[in-house]
Amino acid sequence: MNLKPRFLILTAALILLASTATWFAFQRITEGIVEQWGVRLAEAQVRYDSSRLMQPLIREIALSRQMAHSQLIVRWARQPDNPELTREAIAEMESFRRNFQDGSFFVALAGSGAYYHNNSQNEFAGRQLRYNLQPDRPADSWFYQIMNQGREFHLNVNPDHALGVTKLWIDVLIRDDDRILGVVGTGLDLDRFIRNIVQQAQPGVSTLFVDHNAAIQLYRDPKLIDFASIVKPEGEKKTIDQLLDHAEDRAFMRAAMQQLTDAGPERETDARVISRFVTVDGERHLAGVAYLPEIDWYEVTLLDLDVLMPLQRFSSVLLIFAATLLAALVLFNYVLNRLVLNPVAALEDAMLRVRDGDLNPVPLPPAKGEIGRLAGHFEAMSASVREHTHELESRVAARTEELRHLASVDPLTGLLNRRGLSERLNEEISRAEREGSHFGLLWVDIDQFKEINDFFGHSVGDDALKKVGEQISAGVRPYDCAARWGGDEFLILLAPCDLDTLAVLGERIRSSIESRLELPQDTGVTVSVGGCLAGPGDPLERILQRADQALYAAKEEGRNRVRIAGQETEAA
Repeated sequence: MNLKPRFLILTAALILLASTATWFAFQRITEGIVEQWGVRLAEAQVRYDSSRLMQPLIREIALSRQMAHSQLIVRWARQPDNPELTREAIAEMESFRRNFQDGSFFVALAGSGAYYHNNSQNEFAGRQLRYNLQPDRPADSWFYQIMNQGREFHLNVNPDHALGVTKLWIDVLIRDDDRILGVVGTGLDLDRFIRNIVQQAQPGVSTLFVDHNAAIQLYRDPKLIDFASIVKPEGEKKTIDQLLDHAEDRAFMRAAMQQLTDAGPERETDARVISRFVTVDGERHLAGVAYLPEIDWYEVTLLDLDVLMPLQRFSSVLLIFAATLLAALVLFNYVLNRLVLNPVAALEDAMLRVRDGDLNPVPLPPAKGEIGRLAGHFEAMSASVREHTHELESRVAARTEELRHLASVDPLTGLLNRRGLSERLNEEISRAEREGSHFGLLWVDIDQFKEINDFFGHSVGDDALKKVGEQISAGVRPYDCAARWGGDEFLILLAPCDLDTLAVLGERIRSSIESRLELPQDTGVTVSVGGCLAGPGDPLERILQRADQALYAAKEEGRNRVRIAGQETEAA
């Protein structure tokens, strides 16, 4: 055999060996990219699913707490046999029922075990007392367990056999100081909740929620949900351990849950996610675990990366290497250097850059034939990874913006809340310092608001707050901003402003509320207004103090009037 065939065979063998090595390197790099992408996706998916779970729950929990703190219901719970108190309490319950998402409520009293309930169809109007709970009846043990634990609120996935429904129940204690009078709350239809929150994940993504005992509370397979966890002993609970194949994966899950709990509550946007690969039904999944301190649950997201980004998509690269080998055998000297080695080296460098996290690698040099297509496939893959990464970052940014908006807006009035206005005040103080400008602050307080709540009930009080907010919004200029500062107090930021404008706008708002707002029984609503003008160098604490002092002066002089610090303004 002459030199040429030997050289061709040697070259073919070397190319084959080099191609094999490059293929395995490509596989490892690709797996690394997929795993890095999977970890980011797991973290984003956990935060996304957590926010989708918490949005409907936070509102329902807040309403349930408000219902438990209702003075009408507390007074009735102390004297449940008083017919007049019972009538008023049922009217209060029905008011809350119409605000609950599910349109239903329940109230269970500690003394008699009386269980009141009505649903969205108002099926039990006039007969809200459904039955009496019994300590020796297993189906009622949830109530006595909640009473014994003494926790402020509890989430419980449980079927109510007496009512024939299965729901995610929100249970809140009725307290009279240290005495527990009963439990109130609402429920969310379990099937609809699972369908809207848990089953919306894309193929290859499984989401479940477990409690602090690792008992499964929400999962796409209802057969694995641990109903009535609160009354079950530890050995009988359906836990996440049933999904994991290996003992080390179960140990990791428990350790991750403990670690997240010990870390303490954080802001949702900064919630920590712990990730690791586990085995589920013989398949390798990337598990992401996060703690939801608001409800004392954990979210677990399982990602099947073989489904989300299967490595089989890159198997065509092997054919490209084979075609490259045939081309190199024909023109091994020229092609090997110009069309194979140089492009492969550049491609490998680009792969290493991507592996190291650089998702915008330098452009590959021009290449033809199979190596050119390989470079094209890699660039397409890199573009796909960049696109997915950008999409995930966009989703996270969108969720973050939504949460920031929710954190800055008062849900009752639609105005800014204390946090939102504080940010605007700090901005305006900085601008006044830069530009030497002035701005005004009006402090509005509803007169006798506690008496309104006590006499008419919280639903009328809430309606009064909303209408006052509407009148304030209508009375200020388009470029001013108003906020519910807390309780029955509102703050209005006026910029630019002078003392005359401050007084005129304060009086406009006061008079519009006095003339246009009425409560039941022809009871009017009035407000007292205090204001001050702020300029460069005024600190926020001093501005608020001056406006508060002016408001105090308006209150002291008989309410329903406007007082501006530094200017005498008489109000009718």
